[in-house]
Amino acid sequence: MSFQSVEGLLQAARELPLWEAVLEHDCREEGISREDSLSRMTALWQAMKAAVADYDPARRSASGLVGGAAARVESSPRPIVGGFVSQVIAAALKTGECNACMRRIVAAPTAGASGVLPAVLLPYQDKYHTPDGEMVEALYAAAGFGQVIAARASISGAEGGCQAEIGSASAMAAAALVSLHGGTPEQMAHACAMALKNLLGLVCDPVAGLVEVPCVKRNVAGAMNALACAEMALAGVESAIPCDEVIDAMRSVGALLPDSLRETGKGGLAATPTALRTAQRLRDGEI
Repeated sequence: MSFQSVEGLLQAARELPLWEAVLEHDCREEGISREDSLSRMTALWQAMKAAVADYDPARRSASGLVGGAAARVESSPRPIVGGFVSQVIAAALKTGECNACMRRIVAAPTAGASGVLPAVLLPYQDKYHTPDGEMVEALYAAAGFGQVIAARASISGAEGGCQAEIGSASAMAAAALVSLHGGTPEQMAHACAMALKNLLGLVCDPVAGLVEVPCVKRNVAGAMNALACAEMALAGVESAIPCDEVIDAMRSVGALLPDSLRETGKGGLAATPTALRTAQRLRDGEI
């Protein structure tokens, strides 16, 4: 999927559906058949579904910091929103918890941000009874935008902060939702741009250096942001800044972030008194 710009992706989508353009580029770049590419993407979709289906509320991460949150959301006696939105929140937590508990997840685009895409796609499929084939097509759309972000900026928290992980995942998820709901390629680009803009500057500050706190709950924020941006784009709301320029801005912001806010666990929430005590207790084997 050798797209270097969203504009290039949109140009390719003038001749065939955007997801098809991404699939064709994947086949050429990897030297594989269409059937092989579809088989690989289908396997990823099935793995996303399996991670959520395999969720066990009794399971805890090795640190004991993560586990059971999704079940609490699902059993909340007085949800504010309920229904579809609560499903999104729970699915994001389930996948994030599975990752923290060393279960099998799909890095989309990273393990720390693995909950965002399934969080919006699985409830969508449940609500609209969308065939698996169409869900796989949406993953190609997400992958196309994700590839551009990776090429022009970064998907690494160590390089660009959490904007590069949760931000990128949210942007990919927003584009995928627009694709699923019959939006145009241009609307996908606007959704992607708005999702990235909303999370611009998000720092990577894992407590005790673990992909647990605040990472798991940030997957929820990324999923909800994706929903909002897809909804806006489908309604005709546009990003004032073109998507490629937003991605370039994300790269610049990431370069400006100090090392302490790029996955080192030395700044932000990781430097709070409670986080430092937690890290020391982990080192001492107390938790």
